[in-house]
Amino acid sequence: MDIVLIGLLGGLITGISPCILPVLPVIFLTAGAQPAAPGKAPEVIPAKRSRPFWIIAGLVLSFSVVTLLGSVLLGLLNIPQSAIRWAGVAVLLIIGVGMLFPGFEQLLEKPFQRLPRRKVGEGGNGFGMGLALGTVFVPCAGPVLAAIIVAGATGQIGIETVLLTFSFAIGVALPLLVFALAGSKVAQRIRGFRKRERTLRIVGGVALIALAVGLAFNVPQALQRLLPDYTAGIQKDLAESDAGKSALNLGGLVTDENRDLDKCANDADELASCGKAPSIKGIDTWLNTEGGEALDLDELKGEVVLIDFWAYSCINCQRSIPHVVAWDEAYGDKGLKVIGVHSPEYAFEKEQSNVEAGMKDFGIEYAVAMDNNLSTWTNYRNRYWPAHYLIDAEGTVRHISFGEGNYETTEKLMRELLEDANPDEELPAETNISDATPEVGSTSPETFLGSSKDRNFAGPGDYRAGEGEYEFPKDQKQDTFALDGKWTIETQYVTPTDDSEANIRLDYRGQEVRAVIAGSGTIEVAVEGGGTRSIEIDGTPRSYRVVEADDPAEGTLDVQVPQGVQVYSFTFG
Repeated sequence: MDIVLIGLLGGLITGISPCILPVLPVIFLTAGAQPAAPGKAPEVIPAKRSRPFWIIAGLVLSFSVVTLLGSVLLGLLNIPQSAIRWAGVAVLLIIGVGMLFPGFEQLLEKPFQRLPRRKVGEGGNGFGMGLALGTVFVPCAGPVLAAIIVAGATGQIGIETVLLTFSFAIGVALPLLVFALAGSKVAQRIRGFRKRERTLRIVGGVALIALAVGLAFNVPQALQRLLPDYTAGIQKDLAESDAGKSALNLGGLVTDENRDLDKCANDADELASCGKAPSIKGIDTWLNTEGGEALDLDELKGEVVLIDFWAYSCINCQRSIPHVVAWDEAYGDKGLKVIGVHSPEYAFEKEQSNVEAGMKDFGIEYAVAMDNNLSTWTNYRNRYWPAHYLIDAEGTVRHISFGEGNYETTEKLMRELLEDANPDEELPAETNISDATPEVGSTSPETFLGSSKDRNFAGPGDYRAGEGEYEFPKDQKQDTFALDGKWTIETQYVTPTDDSEANIRLDYRGQEVRAVIAGSGTIEVAVEGGGTRSIEIDGTPRSYRVVEADDPAEGTLDVQVPQGVQVYSFTFG
């Protein structure tokens, strides 16, 4: 089956990726270290040859269950997502202490002594250790794991998702098993020196405690940023293959609730019937509703509903929002209910205060749902910022429009639905907001500076997470960016490493160029053939215009950035 093959391949690729490195020493050491049998001295207990297999089996099982059901259970119990992480850190600390004190570890593994094993006196089989590791084991979130997490977060778990999860976990486990077997072999070779058994156990316990402390202070993430993700290209090829697209269904899981959305063609000129509107689910916070109460589509029967997927720092959304605001103002008392589903692309877009500030800037007074886990985004199988879904008074999706543009058609069909719902209601004139959508290919593509999404770095040299020194290339291609000076590259932004001069050069196309920037300081902007200006940066990430209307519509832009300022992206219009 394609889904099993994709899961295995995705797991194998992840199993050799840099983000696995923090857990390798623990698996290597604990595969050869185990508790003594009751009443025995720890120095004289031989290691079970099956122990590495039991450790990895426990890891696969617990990782799969936690990944699939963790979000669902936490949601049902109203427990924060960080609970699993901190519980895992606590478990690692407890087991690490158990490695240092064998009597304590015997108590930990006692519940698992009923599992198949010939003699309890041969020592722990490692299954409990594997179960504990699986709860804190978080590999790189490649496309396969992302699809699994989305399914778990939204509660859409079927047989295909289970197969994908276990095949992925097995794929990841195979490289880990190699390390576990290697650790066991090393332990067996030195076990003739019986006094070293205790030393091996102590080293394993210290490694577990170190991993727990590292997780608590995000040390593994810092270490990963120092290494290039040499598997990123392979992961991308896997996701974009025909088999990968079919197995992962990137962009959203197909369910009975959203299956009929395929009947709506993007930007169609006429209304269609595309099934009952999927529910709005997994919302963290509702804004602009009475008392912060949630809205239920079933309770909005009789009204025409427009759902707008957006993000406040997205330039495409910023050009689209004036149309949505105008529709709300024109038709809000004529039977139209606008719901903005804020689906973050960046981590900072999950902060309520940032979203509220964006809403104020855009004049948004309609209800906004903060879809921080992309649960509703996934339930609608959405893949675009912005995206508009028109729902009639009976609760059926009648029109879908992805991306910018097509506003006249969307408004025309909206008016048709309003007239059908309330024939006696006289509608105002059409809003006639000018369409600022640039022609396809006429502007530079959105440019991300974080290490996780950079695509058009001009060099020279590699673009990698962590601290580095950069210089501008001799010749820079169109639609690319380059750095000069000492920079720290984070996952989602870049920031100068020290107070020495640091610059960004952008070869751009677009009359309106904006940058998402945060921090505190003054950036100096110079447009070749245009103006120079100073822009004060203060506070959370927001969009600043760096190329004005009287600047050239294409050319070179230089931005001098001081220490303490973070630059996330450039957008063009």
